[in-house]
Amino acid sequence: MRILLAHDYYRSSAPSGEDAVFRNERALLEKNRIEVIPFERFNDDIDDSSLSDRLRLAGDGAWSKRTHGELSDVIRRTRPDLAHFHNTFPLISPSAYAACQDNGVPVVQTLHNYRLICPGALLMRDGHPCEDCVGTSLLSALRYRCYRGSLPATGAVVWMLSRNRLQGTYRTLVNRYIALTKFAAGRLVAGGLPESRMEVKANFLPDAPAMGFGGGNYAVYVGRLSEEKGVRTLLEAWRYVEGFPLKILGDGPLRHELEEQTRRGALSVEFLGFRPREDIFEVVGNADVQVIPSECYENFPIVVLEAYACGTPIVASRIGSLDEIVVEGESGIKFEPGNPIDLARTLNGVLADRSCLHAMRRKARSLFEENYTADQNYIKLLEIYDRALADFDEARGRKQ
Repeated sequence: MRILLAHDYYRSSAPSGEDAVFRNERALLEKNRIEVIPFERFNDDIDDSSLSDRLRLAGDGAWSKRTHGELSDVIRRTRPDLAHFHNTFPLISPSAYAACQDNGVPVVQTLHNYRLICPGALLMRDGHPCEDCVGTSLLSALRYRCYRGSLPATGAVVWMLSRNRLQGTYRTLVNRYIALTKFAAGRLVAGGLPESRMEVKANFLPDAPAMGFGGGNYAVYVGRLSEEKGVRTLLEAWRYVEGFPLKILGDGPLRHELEEQTRRGALSVEFLGFRPREDIFEVVGNADVQVIPSECYENFPIVVLEAYACGTPIVASRIGSLDEIVVEGESGIKFEPGNPIDLARTLNGVLADRSCLHAMRRKARSLFEENYTADQNYIKLLEIYDRALADFDEARGRKQ
């Protein structure tokens, strides 16, 4: 099988987990002797220094004639069996779907975020969930300037979505969508994407570490230190957690504020900053629990896979996809998002029952091996490709 794999990389100054997932999936296909034809764009190449550059970018983001032409040339030269897109915003654009369909190639699109139903891509405003645009018009996005806090920038995304909705791009030019969880799939369908073409396939973790032993007598948080991640709630909760340190791996705009809060409250919290992958696995594997206090709709955080691979139980917010991924009482425990008292109560309760912690360690690792390995992911991906090919052939047969 020959797969055209397409992705628009985020700026190097703001790296995204989507870039890592794309690389992992490409390596997975190549490892299994699938020929990969890469079609890549890089947002570092964007020049929006002038008004004319910004206007051109807005137009190309909605429908790039350049992409349609270049991708058509690639397809005619390489003859892929199927095209699989990851991020297309803004340089590739939805015109890439048309280039594939025009040249007899079915299309699969992985939905790493909610961009096709939410101009801000995260179903979030002011650090909290927002569904104002789900299944309705996009006027709220313009009102609140949901993309980069800019009316012109938000207007460009709204134009992209509105134009392609009217053209039927999202309904007719994509044979299969891949959502990362059932929760995400439900929101995307509510936002107008066709349910009959929606698949669910989680991310996976390549080169998984050995299961950790825990027993380090500490909790760990791994991730960005920003408002929507619930890190303020996390530190507030630690006022009510005694004799149990918290290690924080990661950085972000709230770090200095949180460090000051830690000093003022004499909290047992240690900031470790960014660390190499091997260090993360060691810290997570030795932790008794990993806390994920997000107050936004996470899609499928890689930190969940890292915890499960290490066998580390998760204490997570009962919100969005996290409520689906974390199995209550088996791989973790959940608490009310944004409620530090409930977080502290939940954490103190699970730490008091060591036999329960040991059982959850085994279950977390078992869940990883059953659902989130590279081999499992490859099987599911090929099944989705087969259904996309069948859908394409059926649609083509109806036209003849």
